[in-house]
Amino acid sequence: MNDRPGCLGGLFRLTIITAAFSWLEKRFGFGRGVSCGGCGCGVVLLLIFIVLVCGTCAGTNWCNLF
Repeated sequence: MNDRPGCLGGLFRLTIITAAFSWLEKRFGFGRGVSCGGCGCGVVLLLIFIVLVCGTCAGTNWCNLF
């Protein structure tokens, strides 16, 4: 049994993660300007984003189309 999604599913997940990260950065992160809250939330969002991207890249079968 192959439970891992194919490359299209992986690309779709990366697109959704990127869109969510961009929106959250504008609302809560580094996009808010120079403030303690923006820098702190920006670092936390960046770490969460890195974990999600690494998990998606490692959990996707890039040789399978679907």
